[in-house]
Amino acid sequence: MIEVHDLHRHFGGFRAVDGATLTVAPGSITGLIGPNGAGKTTLFNVIAGVLKPTSGTVTMAGEDITGLPPHELFHKGLLRTFQIAHEFGSMTCRENLMMVPGGQAGESLWNTWFGRRRIADAERALRAKADEVLDFLTVAHLADQRASDISGGQKKLLELGRTMMVDARIVFLDEVGAGVNRTLLNTIGDAILRLNRERNYTFVVIEHDMDFIGKICDPVIVMAEGKVLAEGTLDRIKADEQVIEAYLGTGLKNKDQVA
Repeated sequence: MIEVHDLHRHFGGFRAVDGATLTVAPGSITGLIGPNGAGKTTLFNVIAGVLKPTSGTVTMAGEDITGLPPHELFHKGLLRTFQIAHEFGSMTCRENLMMVPGGQAGESLWNTWFGRRRIADAERALRAKADEVLDFLTVAHLADQRASDISGGQKKLLELGRTMMVDARIVFLDEVGAGVNRTLLNTIGDAILRLNRERNYTFVVIEHDMDFIGKICDPVIVMAEGKVLAEGTLDRIKADEQVIEAYLGTGLKNKDQVA
């Protein structure tokens, strides 16, 4: 699904991503872990078009997508979420979902004059889709609640729900568990697994919670100092001497703390 080859992203003399090469298989849930400052989020930002690469290539299903802007990647089915949820706080949860699909009937000036019924039909379909998504995520009770009033974990679920409003092919989740309580994190994990198994979503997940990574991810890719350090199952990663050394350098005491 995604191939990254010799990718670099430099900020002056700092090499945030320094020759990273990796592959994400279709239908996989790939974990991306590493110490703080390893380059994980920068790698996400380059793949998702938020940042231009200094050099290197990114392909999606064989198509070169290097440097394409986020809105073009969105229409190709590549979506990402952020460490801090980006909701529209004054809108309800349902409205946050309904606004996601592009090219809606109400965006056409012609339809506002002569296609009122078309707009109404499209709105009903979007509302039904949004309610289906909220029900899938077990948060249907939040449909009419303002997004600014829900918890951080519920906002992460809402962001995941946005990816379900379009035909996503691959979704990059950046620290989906940050600030989320264990119960909601389990709900998020279950939703990711269902989307993967029932709807063939491909995911790449940055996360520091190893229990969560172990539950949903295979394979796991480790980054350190902007490079891909190791790849494999979580058990194999935890036993890798290079990985242990990289984490010990950040002050960790044993390999069971790799995150």
